[in-house]
Amino acid sequence: MSDAPASTALKAVAIGASAGAVQALLHVLPALPAAFPLPVLIVVHVPPDRANALVPLFQSKCDVIVKEAEDKERVAPGVVYFAPSDYHLLVEADGTLSLSLDEPVNLSRPSIDVLLESAADAFGEGLIGVVLTGANDDGAVGLKAVTDAGGLAIVEDPAGAFVPTMPEAALRAAPTARAMDLDALRAFLLSLDAA
Repeated sequence: MSDAPASTALKAVAIGASAGAVQALLHVLPALPAAFPLPVLIVVHVPPDRANALVPLFQSKCDVIVKEAEDKERVAPGVVYFAPSDYHLLVEADGTLSLSLDEPVNLSRPSIDVLLESAADAFGEGLIGVVLTGANDDGAVGLKAVTDAGGLAIVEDPAGAFVPTMPEAALRAAPTARAMDLDALRAFLLSLDAA
């Protein structure tokens, strides 16, 4: 994709998803090559009383490294970090990860807004923020923070989303975001590897 920013300027991809997240992410993450040039930070709304099954599921299907984010861990390219169940995932100014038990935001912990806002602060224009399918408006404020910081905002095209509520809210908050279906999102991310 010719309008993909140069990958040398990019620092991270941050993705948020809720209802329908597994199906959407299965469409995108397994396509990423082992040498994908960016870290990928992901918040999926997982019930706090349930073990997070996302990591083993995606480990078995992806060439990139897939792991649960750890407190004080430094992000690395070619690694997908999932927020642990019942913890907010934040990015510190030095590029390390932080886990928090602060109050839920938008009734969610982990919260997509918390990840996107902290990642926008840390990475600025080097961040690609993505909001996928979901049934609430978590991620809308965070995606606006991404665009305000000069980062690139992408929203799953609501017309094809499993639940369009979250992408629609994100587009209202960040109207300059690019709407892409999952095929286009996958192709866009793969273009970063070739840049």
